[in-house]
Formats: sequence, structure tokens, C-alpha cells
Amino acid sequence: MKKILMILIAVLAGSMAASAEQDSTVVAPAAEKKHQRLTRQERRARLDSMLTARYYKSPYDSNYVVRPEGKLTLKLRLNQTGNDFTAKGTVDGIYQKADLSTSHKTTLSVGASYRGISLALAVNPAKWKGVYKDYELNLNYFSSRISLDFSYQQSKSLQGDIDSDEGTLRIEADDVDLKVLTLAGYYTFNHRHFSFPAAFTQSYIQKRSAGSWLAGFSYQAGSLKTTDDLAARMPESSELRYYVGHFGIGGGYGYNLVLGRKWLFHLSVMPTFVIFNRNNITVDGERIRAGRVGLNMIFNERAAIVYNFSPRYFAGATLVVNNSYYDDDDVVINQNKWRARFCLGMRL
Repeated sequence: MKKILMILIAVLAGSMAASAEQDSTVVAPAAEKKHQRLTRQERRARLDSMLTARYYKSPYDSNYVVRPEGKLTLKLRLNQTGNDFTAKGTVDGIYQKADLSTSHKTTLSVGASYRGISLALAVNPAKWKGVYKDYELNLNYFSSRISLDFSYQQSKSLQGDIDSDEGTLRIEADDVDLKVLTLAGYYTFNHRHFSFPAAFTQSYIQKRSAGSWLAGFSYQAGSLKTTDDLAARMPESSELRYYVGHFGIGGGYGYNLVLGRKWLFHLSVMPTFVIFNRNNITVDGERIRAGRVGLNMIFNERAAIVYNFSPRYFAGATLVVNNSYYDDDDVVINQNKWRARFCLGMRL
């Protein structure tokens, strides 16, 4: 009996030891997972610390321009763009005057920026309904010294009237295919005190008024050609393709006016003189170089108003215009490509 009891005690002791070992194997992974969670939290904290240090490492003089407080900035924006053309002159002894414009593009967008890293989503209600069929892309880059404005538009909505001594010709949508690419670059000389981002992205706050001389370039290329729709509607019309390519350099001035610590008004103008152009006209398959250019310039204008309701809430409106002027002694052509934007924002 005593021997049996000793064997039974030994078996029970072995079972308890095995149970203890099983419990230890269950506890170990839990402890390891907890350790991994802490490591991920530390990595997030380190990343956030690096982004914060980068965010507040400002290239500006803090007496003039500072970063706003808050990690996250949310924006609701309304954007509208358009392109208008006017041309007048005498061709083959006949005086003509044209006023043409594309459909206006209107988009709504929601954007978020965390420590200077931004993401936005834009929608075009007219595109969804099938009313707006053009394509347009606008990109902007702003830093303390360098700024870029890029725009590409492909449109068949150009329409308007061409008046001449022989009557009025109506250009309808789908009669003409228009493609326009524009690029403007700015260099800011007073980059320690004057901030484009304060006016156009609200990623900085201009504390005191300041201005700066600007240097930059403009590039514009595009084509305008008649379509099969116009040929079907007006069989007697010629097949026409007009191509332009301009590159200009110049300079200008920009100013940020601060009133009452809440208002910011911005205005900048940079005219550029075209030093290289590549223009030609193709009529019914015959290519003809454009005539001598009397004056060819591209103007770049920016305007903005920003109001800070408080350190957290703000609103703003901006306008960017690319205006080209072409004069070959016979015909004067003026194009106005513009983009207007209104935004409401909140910093958290």
C-alpha cells in the first residue's frame, strides 16, 4: 500500500510539473507580444518626434514667419478654373475679332496635413453628371526660396464668336480641340522674411509685413486645331492647326501685408519676356511658320487673402493667373488661364 501511494504521489507531482511548464509556455508569448507592442509605440513616438523636429525647423526668421501650432490641419476647398482667349487683327485684308472661352471647372476637395505631409481628395460634381468633359491638372510647389505652378488642360468646350467684316462666325463646343501646358517658376530673394506658403498653403503664418524681389521663368506650349465636328457642320471651312511654344525669363515683386495679426493680403506680379518661341500654323495640311513677332510676353500674377479667426480656425481665398500676350504686327492674341480657390481650415 505504501509503495502504491508513493507511485501515485510521483505521478501527481509529474502532472503538476507538466501543467506548470504548459502555463509558462502560454505566458511567454503574451509577455513577448506586450514587449513588441511597446516597441511599436516607441517607434511611433520616435517617428513623430522626427516629424515634429523637421516641421519646426523653419528656414524663416521667426520674427516674421512661424509655423502654426497643432499636429493636424484639415481643409475644405472650393476650386474653379477657366481659360479665356481674345484675338484681333487683319488677315488677308479682313479684320477679325474673336472672343472664346472654355467651360469653367469647379471641384470640391478635402485635404489633411500632418506635420507638413499632405494628402487631398478632389471631386468634380459636373464630371460625374457628364456635363464637364474637359481634362485639367494643376500642381503647385512652395518652399521658402523656390515656387512652381504647373497646369495642363485638354478641352473641347472652347466656344464663342468670331466677328469680321463678313459677319459673325459662331464656334460651338467640340468644334475646336485645345491643349495648353503652362509652367512658371519663381525664386524669392528675401526668403527669410517673405513667405509664399503663408498666403497659399497656410502651412506658415506671416507675423509681420514683408516683400521680396522675384526672378523666374515661364513656359507655355499648346495647340489649337479644328475637329471633324466643325468640318461636318461647316464643310467649306479649312482644316486648321495652330501650335505655340514660348519660353520667357523675367522678374517681379511680391508683398505680404499683415493687418491686425489676423489678416494677410498678398499680391505678386512677375512679367517674363519670351526669348524663344516655336510657332507654326498648318492649313489644310500645309505647314506655315508664324510671322515675325513684335512683342511676346507672359505675365504671372498671384493674389491671396487669409483671415485667422483664432490660432485654430482660418479661411482664405487665392487667385493665380497666367496671362500671355502675342503680337506679330498683324494679329494680337491674349490668353488668360486662371485658377481661383476658397478654403476653410482647422488646426488640431
